[in-house]
Amino acid sequence: MLEMTGLDPLALPDPLLCSAEPVLLRGLLADWPAVQLARQAKAPGLAHYLRGFYRDATVGAWSGPVEIQGRFFYDQAFTGFNFKSERLKLDQVLDTLLAQLEDPQAPALYVGSTTVDTCLPGFREANDLKLGDRQPLMSLWLGNRSRIAAHYDLPDNLACVVAGRRRFTLFAPEQIDNLYVGPLDFTPAGQAISLVDFAKPDFEQFPKFAQALQAAQVAELGPGDAIFIPSMWWHHVEALEPFNLLVNYWWRQSPEQMDAPVNALMLALMTLRDLPPAQRRAWAKLFDHYVFAADAETAAHIPAHARRVLAAPLDEDSARMLRARLLKNLNR
Repeated sequence: MLEMTGLDPLALPDPLLCSAEPVLLRGLLADWPAVQLARQAKAPGLAHYLRGFYRDATVGAWSGPVEIQGRFFYDQAFTGFNFKSERLKLDQVLDTLLAQLEDPQAPALYVGSTTVDTCLPGFREANDLKLGDRQPLMSLWLGNRSRIAAHYDLPDNLACVVAGRRRFTLFAPEQIDNLYVGPLDFTPAGQAISLVDFAKPDFEQFPKFAQALQAAQVAELGPGDAIFIPSMWWHHVEALEPFNLLVNYWWRQSPEQMDAPVNALMLALMTLRDLPPAQRRAWAKLFDHYVFAADAETAAHIPAHARRVLAAPLDEDSARMLRARLLKNLNR
């Protein structure tokens, strides 16, 4: 994995933020007040600092017994999950984490993907990066020791460790065949996840995972470090300390009117997957022609005013009309 140091956090270069490969950024946020407190005053000092921004907000929290060893996953019957999801006050979460700092048998507690401006207004003004003309969402991830199964995200992701240590294990999108991904429509947090337990992989059940490990990129981050994770890269994330805080920035390299591509995948499962093989190959060619290999020549033979949905890129009005047509067709 490419590793960079000495970058200006207020002027990150565009080639980095558009990279198709992960990049480890050592010490990028070393000057953040929150990071300095995490290093010097440790968890109690950082928790006190966070309370200074807290405004009685509730957050979504996962909790699980010590037996899950921080691995938030499905239950044994694969009909539910091995954790409880609830809404808690953020200060209650901080109190619990501090009270259990020295307890090796503490139950797992995890707050994920919570908008910083909602739960800690003002934190971002004091602890921020500049990402050019992007308008990224900043989210918070807080908890004790945890293991979050390998998954992908659609947005680009700049993950920043404020406190504790986190180990990232990353896989290129091409590794999906070797990751043994679970259900698409029954997931712990909305994204499909790898069913492999990274702490003790069962190579008899998941033999191709050995190939994934050979291609994996692994990095351990401490306070002040960041990692850029490109869109669609699979990542398994372990929080390694009894008190861990990470914030991340999300943004998409696509127009706002674009729908989530996973919707197309779900529709394809409903409309294409069970066709006869010859028909699937024909549709694969159509998708390649109009979508995956599309370029300026694809619709060049059609008068510009008549290209309609083949006009590239789709503008907001065209996207709205196409969405309405799809909804009408689906609701017949």
